[in-house]
Amino acid sequence: MTVQDQPAASEWLGGRSRGLQWVGLLTLSLFLIWALEQVHLPAALLLGPMAAAILVAAGEGTIRVPLTLFATAQALVGCMMARSIPASIVAEIARDWPLFIAGIFSVLLCSSLLGWVLTKWQVMPGTTAIWGSAPGAAAAMTVIAGEYGADVRLVAFMQYLRVVCVALVASLVARIWTTASGTPPATIWLPDIAWLPFMQTLALAAFAVFAGPRLRIPGGALMIPLVLGALLQDTGLMTIELPPWLLAGSYAFIGWNIGLRFTRPILRHAMRALPVVLASTLALIALCGVFAGLLVVFAGIDPLTAYLATSPGGADSVGIIAASVPVDVPFVMTMQTTRFLVVLLTGPAIARLIVKLAGAKDGPPQDLHR
Repeated sequence: MTVQDQPAASEWLGGRSRGLQWVGLLTLSLFLIWALEQVHLPAALLLGPMAAAILVAAGEGTIRVPLTLFATAQALVGCMMARSIPASIVAEIARDWPLFIAGIFSVLLCSSLLGWVLTKWQVMPGTTAIWGSAPGAAAAMTVIAGEYGADVRLVAFMQYLRVVCVALVASLVARIWTTASGTPPATIWLPDIAWLPFMQTLALAAFAVFAGPRLRIPGGALMIPLVLGALLQDTGLMTIELPPWLLAGSYAFIGWNIGLRFTRPILRHAMRALPVVLASTLALIALCGVFAGLLVVFAGIDPLTAYLATSPGGADSVGIIAASVPVDVPFVMTMQTTRFLVVLLTGPAIARLIVKLAGAKDGPPQDLHR
């Protein structure tokens, strides 16, 4: 598109009322969610709204997600993550701690090395490649990265490209190894709600939205309910209750917030970087397959269990696959959950270290003009 064409595009969408833009965004999001669900693509509830928002932003849309709604969505996703951390995780790690240490830190080492290479080659600006290469916790890394100077748009591009690749490869491996399809069960959108746990969950999310900025915790709206929710749930003090329709709305607001920040220069940069980012993603998946092979040879873990346990990210889709095939599900989910927690805790420190080693600039995200 030439410079002369841009005012026309801006007039076509940017000139529309904000109400019509929101209606268009919602309609397009629902269509894309439906389309992605038809092919069983993971994270469709987030990727559909994000893709719709990118299209609106590329058409010079002017709408933005209010910060309070975005923070509330983060807090609810933090509660969802806390709900997925079982109390049995400590006993599972204690029983096989050498395997967990080896599995987790080998994947972290490889992902950090790939992040360093992408940063050194300047495939992505600043620290973006480092955060985008983190093996897991895609939603959390995308949210937190912006507070440490990375461009959240390109971090989201890298993270969710890997989520899709990991899920597709894991599904293919499971299908080859067994006769199971790995198809998730149908979602009940309007289930019966346990009202006391539901109100407690909303109260925890509201506290996180209020306290996060005041305590100056990076990603506090997400991290506070994640940590407190896991502790309260596993000690029996509360039960996290999140109906699917509420989670779907939270994913949509996060996807919209990311997608509406895209600009045409950012999109051009992402497309130019796609071959290298895709190659690094497939390289990480292959290296994790090698680690799985080592678990099979030296620890006697069955091959499919080892592969799913070391798969780099996409814990939700890996969990769906693991539940539908004959594998050691507790081992798989404990490995995935533990690495998720390690990535959350060590991500900022690893990013700062690689920034120094790669000589990248750790500053606020800026739009790209080349």
